[in-house]
Amino acid sequence: MSAKFGETSLKRLELGKRKAVSPTGQGWVKTEPLWPDKTLPLLVQPTVRGLDPVEWIARQGDFIRQQLDTHGALLFRNFNVWGATEFEHFARAASAGELLPYKERSSPRSRVAGNIYTSTDYPADQSIFLHNENSYQHTWPMKIFFYCAVAPQQGGATPIADTRRIFARLAPRLKQRFIEKKWMYVRNFDERFGLPWQTVFQTTDKSQVADYCRRNGIEVEWRDGDRLKTRAVRAAVVRHPRTGEQLWFNHATFFHVTTLAPTVRDVFLATFKEADLPTNTYYGDGSPIEASVLDELRQAYHEETVSFPWQQGDILMLDNMLVAHGRAPYAGPREILVGMTEPFSRTCVPAADTL
Repeated sequence: MSAKFGETSLKRLELGKRKAVSPTGQGWVKTEPLWPDKTLPLLVQPTVRGLDPVEWIARQGDFIRQQLDTHGALLFRNFNVWGATEFEHFARAASAGELLPYKERSSPRSRVAGNIYTSTDYPADQSIFLHNENSYQHTWPMKIFFYCAVAPQQGGATPIADTRRIFARLAPRLKQRFIEKKWMYVRNFDERFGLPWQTVFQTTDKSQVADYCRRNGIEVEWRDGDRLKTRAVRAAVVRHPRTGEQLWFNHATFFHVTTLAPTVRDVFLATFKEADLPTNTYYGDGSPIEASVLDELRQAYHEETVSFPWQQGDILMLDNMLVAHGRAPYAGPREILVGMTEPFSRTCVPAADTL
């Protein structure tokens, strides 16, 4: 565990002096929108001192589902959760299930404790575009949790956006085109950039990679020099399994080369042929996504983005299908931890077939 957590020991001693309050219902907390003119996130704060956050959240299954279906994002503040282990207990209790390992990786992360990871290890001066965790995979987490272990001194927000509202902003012709064609994720594993396939698939056995890809709808192409190219065609628009609402749920914008920061994009285009780019996206039939369409998609994300400054101890809980997340640039120390729960398969989610 990081040395940054050492300072929490004094806080834990202070908490130990308080008599724990055993919660029995929602009356132990208050809820209100964090921003008066926004539907997300819903701010949840205790109304009594000494509330046991893990015991309280474990009893609130119906309440959590109702609020997530409405708001998509819950921000738990002042619950006195200190450190990765307590965060893991909170996330497990909130989901009544185990946390998930990080598989089919697209970004570098470090394991902190159990299945708690650092957020994406990416240069602090760059943004991470909004996305729904693992929406490019056959299986993804229904819930994702972020914990602020060290609040950034400047910037470093985790911006979020409602995928229902993003979908509503898109032109009908664009939505119908993606419903009909779907989208394709193309990935090249190259030693010059990005994670090696051995790290992504957590194995050095090519047969295991091939088996995983076959079971998860991924086309595999082995190339010279132990290089790997994969293609996956996924639905771009799906219906939420509980609410039935249509959602813009994909990485089509995120992984497209034009979404990269200009300096990074220019290096990629100067280094790789388009067919060899580390990642890129297309319509599901392999045809290029028009520049005007990508501009419209990025604008829809931008117009629905909501940000807030982190406070130490904050926990942000997202319905991973209803809410996309990203990261703003920052300065100084910042440590946001991540946990994922409730694996959900693409075979259980109906893809939209029409508007």
